[in-house]
Amino acid sequence: IQERNSIIGDNYRWPHVIPYVLEDTLEMNAKGLILKAFEQYRLKTCIDFKPWSGEKNYISVFKGSGCWSSVGNRQMGLQQLSIGANCDRIGTIQHEFLHALGFWHEQSRSDRDDYVTIVWDRIQSGKEHNFNKYDDKTSDFLNVPYDYNSVMHYSKTAFRNGTESTIITNIPDFIDVIGQRMDFSEYDLRKLNRLYNCTSSLSFMDTCSFELENICGMIQSSDDSSDWQRLSEVPAGPNTDHTNMGECKDSGYFMHFDTSAGTEGSTAVLESRILYPKRGFQCLQFYLYNSGNENDRLNVWVREYTSANPNGTLRFIKEIKGSPETYWQLHHVSLNITSKFRVVFQGVRGGGLSNGGLSIDDINLSETQCPHHIWHIRNFTHLLNTSPAGRDGIIYSPPFYSSKGYAFQVSLYVNGTTDNPFNLGIYLSLISGANDDHLQWPCPWQQGTMILLDQHPDIRQRMSNQRSVTTDPTRVSESSSGFTWDRPDIVGSEATFPNGTKYMRGPGVGTSAFLTHQRLRSRNFIKEDGVYILLTMEGMVYSKRTPEYPDVPTFCPDNPCENDGVCVMVNRTPVCRCAAGDNWWYMGENCERKGSTRENTVIAVSSTITVFVVMLIVTITTAVCLKKKYKKGRENKESLNLEE
Repeated sequence: IQERNSIIGDNYRWPHVIPYVLEDTLEMNAKGLILKAFEQYRLKTCIDFKPWSGEKNYISVFKGSGCWSSVGNRQMGLQQLSIGANCDRIGTIQHEFLHALGFWHEQSRSDRDDYVTIVWDRIQSGKEHNFNKYDDKTSDFLNVPYDYNSVMHYSKTAFRNGTESTIITNIPDFIDVIGQRMDFSEYDLRKLNRLYNCTSSLSFMDTCSFELENICGMIQSSDDSSDWQRLSEVPAGPNTDHTNMGECKDSGYFMHFDTSAGTEGSTAVLESRILYPKRGFQCLQFYLYNSGNENDRLNVWVREYTSANPNGTLRFIKEIKGSPETYWQLHHVSLNITSKFRVVFQGVRGGGLSNGGLSIDDINLSETQCPHHIWHIRNFTHLLNTSPAGRDGIIYSPPFYSSKGYAFQVSLYVNGTTDNPFNLGIYLSLISGANDDHLQWPCPWQQGTMILLDQHPDIRQRMSNQRSVTTDPTRVSESSSGFTWDRPDIVGSEATFPNGTKYMRGPGVGTSAFLTHQRLRSRNFIKEDGVYILLTMEGMVYSKRTPEYPDVPTFCPDNPCENDGVCVMVNRTPVCRCAAGDNWWYMGENCERKGSTRENTVIAVSSTITVFVVMLIVTITTAVCLKKKYKKGRENKESLNLEE
């Protein structure tokens, strides 16, 4: 198989909506990650995927030997793509589907010798073809520069026969850059969008960092008593915007509502331009800086336009308030809008003394699902510089609850394990929770996803790093004869929250090689000396060929929950979802007990869990009678050695 950078010929192109089948052989964790990879394609390109319903050509994703795919549409009916053992990583899945869409490896470009040196005598025997180069008569790199950062580039250790590198970058600084499997690079997206003539992406709606004076087409309301101002700093804070953090001269703006003047209840309203939804669910993400008073609040509304109300109807979505802080805070708001609309930010001055106000920056709106929880870790550079490798360097998240009611916790090895230092290690554990007596054990088929957020202001250009683990109820613990995902008070060990409350923590499952420190310091993972880890744990219902996600739990007719807790019905039983803030959280069956972190410890911000959104429900029509026999030979497929 020729290894050009992109295959020449329109007959190798897929339609913009690609039919697929997820075969029963796939691991459950891989199935969930494939659906997440599809969401990244939708967010950043015009490529979509649909369950196969009898189309002539389609992709059959199965668990084969390793991770591999044919290049381009081979016009062969059923076309296989393998997501084998240890391939269940979103960047690896994106890589394989880029092959199917028509791309070879980056180091196979005709101009590769200008940028990398292949050390042939270090390559495993029989694997040399993976490093072939093709001239510009057969290779089209779409007028895009060579990309060391491509998700399609091999790492320096690919197919090595010993301990030395098989690929050496001609610019030494890039030797540890090649081989990333975090996400599409900017140039990956440029090439894909050029090849498929994409002018926009499917699920992206809007982004705004307020760098331009037109403030992204937002409008000030005439019905309020004040205005939002476009500023670069405020004496009481923030001192810089969130986009550039003061690093770029004569740039760096945000919108600010001054609450130091005016009377209690005065408002300022900022509305987005009119937006047109396609999917019926959206996630609004933005950063908020509160330098005013704890009684100041930001209300999020939507103005919906329908044939019955052509002038628009306001619908309240969420109130955000809290104590003033000296840093930007990330917020997510879930929406469920089906008609054209505007997002409305309403600042409201509260009672009491204020020296500053409310500021917003780096807004992103997309038709995606919001994460359920946010873990904000501040003073992260200090943690990197002082935490030892191994267990003594672990920091633990506060407790969180899945949409099914399972309590869980994430542990982060800041400086890696003793066997794998200078890496972030990340693990998910079930912990004892208020609902354990009412839940199914061992915990069946919950997929936990941990995302280290790349805080680039534009969601389309982020290269976040993520891992997912799925609770297989039959998995046996390595340290005992019990099941890994059984009740934590059966298979776990005793632990203590910072406030002294004891609980049981089950075995941790994850990876010691989540992200190297070098990659951690790249991009915008660390911003304002903090990192954000986005967390979601959701149920996966096993069905033929694809996982499906269950409906949102219904709310209770009566709310027994204290301290602003929200009650939902789980298996016909009322269960409390407890509120949490920057450095506190409520726990207990009725949210009656309050926990808090010590000063200078990791701060967690739990996103609102009152609304649990439906993950994409994919129903695959099984049309076995339409399946064509396919060739047993695999002459059109290649094996890929991917970074583990």
